[in-house]
Amino acid sequence: MNVSDVSLDQRALDGAAACLRNGGIVAYPTEAVWGLGCDPDDGEALARLIKLKSRDAAKGLILIAGDIAQLEPWLAGVTVEQREQLLASWPGPYTWLVPDNGRAHPLLRGEHVSLAVRVTDHPLVQALCAAFGGPLVSTSANRAGESPAMSADEVRDAFGDALVNDVILEGPLGGNPRPSTIRDLATGKVLRA
Repeated sequence: MNVSDVSLDQRALDGAAACLRNGGIVAYPTEAVWGLGCDPDDGEALARLIKLKSRDAAKGLILIAGDIAQLEPWLAGVTVEQREQLLASWPGPYTWLVPDNGRAHPLLRGEHVSLAVRVTDHPLVQALCAAFGGPLVSTSANRAGESPAMSADEVRDAFGDALVNDVILEGPLGGNPRPSTIRDLATGKVLRA
């Protein structure tokens, strides 16, 4: 199924957005793999997500948005030239490490002085961010050391009852063969091709 042909179920999107606002976790398809997300400003939801994945909190998490306007509070301090670089790659499968301006929750940033951000081109994720009213956390739907889930059924198999009060937002993957490229905005260095 082509992701651009998917009709968006507003009731499902509204339910997922309500789940996020109430401190829940949402599993959803991204450009390449299934992701898990939560409200990036909710410390309890961030801690629960990190625990659910058995992820080292020092690694930090990615902030994903439906459009650049949703990221503005985290982009204060980015130069005009850097903003042009971001805009040239977005929307799309490009994650950038931007200097943390103090806006990011410590669990979102991890031990880093930068924050990983992306504007997605996946219509379902764009619609989820719009329904939520801002960006959300995006981390692969898997426990640390395991392969990322490639379907809603794999998410259910990986997490079972741990997501029983949360939402799995059905939809197709975006068709990218691998997760997003990660690049440092300050240095241009590619950290994940």
